[in-house]
Amino acid sequence: MANTIRQPAVAGTFYPADPQQLRDMVGGYLQDATRRQTGEVTVPKALIAPHAGYIYSGPVAASAYARLAPAHDKIKRVILLGPSHRVPLRGIATSSATHFQTPLGSIPLDRACIEQVEKFPQVVRLDEAHVAEHSLEVHLPFLQEVLDSFSLVPLVVGEASPAQVSEIIEALWDGPETLIVISSDLSHYHDYETARRLDSATSRAIEALQPESIQYEDACGRNPVNGLLELARRHGLHATTVDLRNSGDTAGPRDQVVGYGAYLIN
Repeated sequence: MANTIRQPAVAGTFYPADPQQLRDMVGGYLQDATRRQTGEVTVPKALIAPHAGYIYSGPVAASAYARLAPAHDKIKRVILLGPSHRVPLRGIATSSATHFQTPLGSIPLDRACIEQVEKFPQVVRLDEAHVAEHSLEVHLPFLQEVLDSFSLVPLVVGEASPAQVSEIIEALWDGPETLIVISSDLSHYHDYETARRLDSATSRAIEALQPESIQYEDACGRNPVNGLLELARRHGLHATTVDLRNSGDTAGPRDQVVGYGAYLIN
């Protein structure tokens, strides 16, 4: 099979296109997140992190990614699920690419895992859903900086039930060599205090593993989030909030903010 590479769509807008600038930015966020850590650091089996421009959500995403450092040489596969912003979609979309490219290099896709999940009726191969989608792409430089080498299973989630999503995550769960990453921001375009109230309620629902409490307006990645929460509840896992901020805390005004949370599931 000839290599087909999905090129970055938001390098130079959501994050720097220059490799050294990107490496410095991500490294700085990770260092700050490591300094803020308290208590024993446990490596999560799954995490939820935001996907906005780095100046807005990068510090919050780093709060989750910094927890992977002890397993930098052990995690070999990343299952990455994020919402579709560009292409209306029923179900879950895979890519036909062999690699996803970022300014930091090329990441191989795990074609065997992708072909495994393409046998499920809710999964469709749809490159169009991946071409311009930022919800997966913005996580890749963090993963490239934290992990030694890994393969990727990128999944864009459209209209899909928690049961449909959890079925796919469970099929790919495997052992400690496999990490599950869910991409989601929280509330959008409320004033600062309203956003804090709404996002705190969403965080409580995530910690309580209550997907039924997370609605359309609470998290743009609610479909992949809720699929993970349903699976976590079924298996008796725990969710922990490690960061909860919004764009008014990081790099934006406070009249219309977007919420960002970082969560670990073990």
